[in-house]
Amino acid sequence: MRIKSQTRVRAFKATTFAAVLALAACSPQFENHGYIPPQEDLDQIQVGTDTRESVTEKVGVPTSAGVLSNSGFYYVKMRQRVIGPLAPKEIDRQVVAISFSDNGVVTNVERFGLERGRVVPLSRRVTSSSVRDQSLLRQLLGNIGRFSPAFGS
Repeated sequence: MRIKSQTRVRAFKATTFAAVLALAACSPQFENHGYIPPQEDLDQIQVGTDTRESVTEKVGVPTSAGVLSNSGFYYVKMRQRVIGPLAPKEIDRQVVAISFSDNGVVTNVERFGLERGRVVPLSRRVTSSSVRDQSLLRQLLGNIGRFSPAFGS
């Protein structure tokens, strides 16, 4: 009788341990990628005064720069949630875009984020009303949620 009781206890412990491991494997893990300068560093940038070199000294090297016209710096940060074997899900993305004039002076500092899959400006400091060269920004944020698994459709 005592052997059956010990076997049941061991089986119960093994089952409990397996259940705890399975639950631990399904707990969300978070991954952070990229870099966004802190707001206090961005506040040091003077629109109309600072240049590319002074911006690099104040907030660091950008994640990417303007691809087509070399007109801006872009700092990108992304956060993903990974649960077990499931595909990662992007839960946050922020982009700081710093635009420069042709002579290399800051014309605009903007911060963009995502809200319900749409690009939303979080803050903006502009010297003029028009926003220039958002093509890279739109490429970075525009395709979120628009992936199609079908090829050739």
